Amino acid sequence: MTQAANGLVQQHTEHGITTVTLSKPEQRNSLSMAMLEALSEVFTALENDADTRVVVLAAEGKVFCAGHDLREIRSQFDSHEFQLALFRQCSKVMQQIVNLPKPVIARVAGVATAAGCQLVASCDLAVAESGARFATPGVNIGLFCSTPMVALSRNVSRKHAMEMLLTGEMIDAGRAERLGLVNRVVAPEALDDTVYQMAATIAGKSGHALKVGKAAFYRQLEMPLSEAYDYTAEVMAGNMGAADAQEGISAFLDKRNPKWQDK
Repeated sequence: MTQAANGLVQQHTEHGITTVTLSKPEQRNSLSMAMLEALSEVFTALENDADTRVVVLAAEGKVFCAGHDLREIRSQFDSHEFQLALFRQCSKVMQQIVNLPKPVIARVAGVATAAGCQLVASCDLAVAESGARFATPGVNIGLFCSTPMVALSRNVSRKHAMEMLLTGEMIDAGRAERLGLVNRVVAPEALDDTVYQMAATIAGKSGHALKVGKAAFYRQLEMPLSEAYDYTAEVMAGNMGAADAQEGISAFLDKRNPKWQDK
């Protein structure tokens, strides 16, 4: 287990799966500027880490992430520059997750609120234990969850996103699954097995295909239908020229297991 930025984030890699753990449970794993900078540092390093095929984002303690550190925010009430820098740094980290060329799975135990809910929504996949809860409660304290809204509105329907944003009410894991915020809800004792079985399944695929597919998925989402099809046709034609695609097709036809080169 390695640590980044004074132990705010821990990192461990095994069998191609890197677990990134928020490690400030006494502060409810809040996204202080220091925590966001630590996460950014980790994701930057993982981008070209050949040993990492899949990332699991986890947290210590009973709270996955309570969002921004409100005490830090209050201490900087008079600094617009700090507030802008904080929300820009948070936005940077969320985009790093989306742009990371490896799938990211959120392992959610406990509460994920405000920017913590944003963190879950920004991951490619999410598995929650049955006691997990989610909210974007900024409206309750006069600070609308405007940046969390970006990730939330891209994962759940417009009206459900607006309900969470306008009411600030907590939803349970079952409803989060029905809304599309998480993929699966499991008993607490099954959380790790479910997360790491999913991660292992994905880690067994071609790293090149995962990189190409993840990037194309997010890019085509923002396109009109015909443009999306034109773009993904180009992506698939390019992907077909990759060594792994040719190996995978040949292995399938020859009824053998493929040997990935990740290129």
